[in-house]
Amino acid sequence: MKFQQISKHIWSVRAWMIIPCHVWLVVEEEGITLVDAGVPWMAGSIQKLIDRLGAGPLRRIVLTHGHPDHVGSIKKIVQASPVPIYAHRLEIPYAEGDLPYPGKSKPAPQVAKGLLRPLTELADGEIASIGALRPFFTPGHSPGHVVYYHEQDDVLLTGDLFNSKRGKLLPPRFTPNPDEARRSARIVETLKPHRLEVCHGDTVYRPAEQMDDFFKIAKR
Repeated sequence: MKFQQISKHIWSVRAWMIIPCHVWLVVEEEGITLVDAGVPWMAGSIQKLIDRLGAGPLRRIVLTHGHPDHVGSIKKIVQASPVPIYAHRLEIPYAEGDLPYPGKSKPAPQVAKGLLRPLTELADGEIASIGALRPFFTPGHSPGHVVYYHEQDDVLLTGDLFNSKRGKLLPPRFTPNPDEARRSARIVETLKPHRLEVCHGDTVYRPAEQMDDFFKIAKR
């Protein structure tokens, strides 16, 4: 496992499973928000970093989506710290096994029934901020995929909306609705973050400057 501070308020925990797998800890005024929960063997390292930061207890977990490599350590974490866990309302029936994920023939529950809470949606269709994070609905890789923007640090945590290699922004792997994912990728042009983080890759700086090249690759 590797710990890395990526901005003033955000740290990452990285594990390897042939490819890297990142989750992020966001230091808040009242404690810590965990973004995604990775694979099962990351639970101990996540707790170790929470303890090391000394910034207060874990307050909540927010998910980009419910695939197994993003929820794997939830069970162990909530046994030690029973905190609320949030996902987009459209993601919950897939993560809980009521519906099969697109591209799959059968439902497969990834989390216990009733464990996930829906992110709060506002009257205009946007999603309410949660802690210091501003969620944006970015479907395509999964039906209820969400990215989280930390405005103060100007960092966008994108889960599997993108992949990256050596700082180059790339399309995500195994995406059942690539057209929808490409539309969702426009969030980068709207926000223009200084730094973008992906689950299965490395940091991309000034990603908005790469969007023309990204769309050329994504349309192949």
